[in-house]
Amino acid sequence: MPHPAAGHLHSIPREIDDRELSKYVRFDPDSGQITVLDQRMLLIHGFTLAALRRELIERLGVEATRQLFTRLGYQQGMEDARRLNAAESGDLKRTFAYGPRLREMQGFVRNQAVDQIQFNQETGDFWGDYYWESSWEADIHRAQFGVSGAPACWMMVGYATGFTTALMGRPILWREVECVAMGHARCRVVGQPLEECDDAEAHLSFLQVEDFIATPRRRATRPARATGQEEAARQLPDLIGASNSFNEVAYLIKRVAPTDATVLLTGESGVGKERFSKALHALGPRAERPFISINCAAIPHDLVEAELFGVEKGAFTGATVSRPGRFERASGGTLFLDEISSLPLHAQGKLLRVLQEGELERVGDTQVRSIDVRIIAATNRDLRSEVEAGRFREDLFFRLNVFPVKIPPLRERREDIPLLVDTFVKRYATRFGKNIAGLSRNASEKLWAYDWPGNIRELENIIERAVILAENDGSIDVEHLFSGGEQIPLSRPSLIPTDARAEAPLRPGAEIPVQHAIDRLLDAQLSLEEAERLMISTALQRTEGNLSAAARLLKLRRGQLQYRVDKRGAEGNEGR
Repeated sequence: MPHPAAGHLHSIPREIDDRELSKYVRFDPDSGQITVLDQRMLLIHGFTLAALRRELIERLGVEATRQLFTRLGYQQGMEDARRLNAAESGDLKRTFAYGPRLREMQGFVRNQAVDQIQFNQETGDFWGDYYWESSWEADIHRAQFGVSGAPACWMMVGYATGFTTALMGRPILWREVECVAMGHARCRVVGQPLEECDDAEAHLSFLQVEDFIATPRRRATRPARATGQEEAARQLPDLIGASNSFNEVAYLIKRVAPTDATVLLTGESGVGKERFSKALHALGPRAERPFISINCAAIPHDLVEAELFGVEKGAFTGATVSRPGRFERASGGTLFLDEISSLPLHAQGKLLRVLQEGELERVGDTQVRSIDVRIIAATNRDLRSEVEAGRFREDLFFRLNVFPVKIPPLRERREDIPLLVDTFVKRYATRFGKNIAGLSRNASEKLWAYDWPGNIRELENIIERAVILAENDGSIDVEHLFSGGEQIPLSRPSLIPTDARAEAPLRPGAEIPVQHAIDRLLDAQLSLEEAERLMISTALQRTEGNLSAAARLLKLRRGQLQYRVDKRGAEGNEGR
């Protein structure tokens, strides 16, 4: 197995003290809970999971099941890494050393290093080479299906990828090059940065929405669907993720993409609603037909009807030629109505009629034209509230709300940040003719901690700026990222130090050792104002922005919390 030049890489220690790691594992029969790193765990019979795995393969096929188990492993590895690294106070050598042992304790595999993990987070360099012995996945796959033509340790590969990606702040891909399920004596995996893997695309289908959405059935006379999917993947490189939130959206897209159903995309500004609308079109039965997009908020109210439905020559001053509207231009294809809540009420009524009747009249014309379009609408407002306020027609809302899909904000899918960052760094490094080594450790931590009010759009803009500011052949650091007036996030210290975790009970309602928490805050050199802001931000995040619930957590009245939030916002605006 070729080994990269790695003289500048840090090697992890070979010897692991299980007593150090076991303090993160607690069995509490009285509460019916097992916890590892404060995460609820379950002891489940291996044969039960094996039966589930087999049934999924028989129902969904090998490839779909592989993608599912790899994503599950990725999520587990990502979460274990974040928690373990915080518990070890950011000591990456210890965290990398504990990772393989932690998976052994969970019963999946026995790790034997061919080459110990070597890394340099400042440059992004990484290398790992392991034998996997006693792999549960490989053994059960061979027992159930015989010798396979492909590796079968799907969840383990996903776990290793998620674990190292979380710690390095850039995608690190592990590939299984030998597997007991294929007839080899033992399994073997190698891990290295994504861009160094020649066959990376073959291993990344579990991360991309385009690849795990079922292909719609086509008539034999139409072009092969594979071509359409390849084109979608080229056009939509940002739709990647393995977080639970992303997977929930992907599942809904999988269900609705092959249909003609009207879809209502909701979510905050910048979450990628237009990109998801293009994915729905590209993966649906109208993929070879037009995709027309219109931002309803950008159209003057007196021109909305002309833009949507077209206009006849002489209909009004300035109408010197007849022209079709967006509905006619989208004929046979898809019409994306972005910011639908911005439509004036008179246009909402006419839009409703067109949607119900499937026909329209151009402004200034009497001819009725039939239209056949699929509607995808999007909004960053709560349409039900808009209906209650009288700003949106209830009947139009019901007509659009056939298949609602809520796109999660970036702060609810932080596990996907390294994957998105890698995509954006490559894009802008290529555009600006630069070579970027990666992100510094501090930069990765700040990206994780930032609240992302502008979501993926803001992330892309920040990375574009950082690529411009970073030195060629250098790394991106914090000063390159947050130079546009953003409030650099505080590093969030672990409130329970390592030595206290072993002693603190981990059952519901257990008290956190307050003195330890105060000591940690003081060690982090937080001011009183910063500590208050951190507590408020954490409470709001935990309650998903619900002020009343956050106030109860903070032992405040709602009005008191509202005052502090408003004051903090005003101070932030003054500093811009």
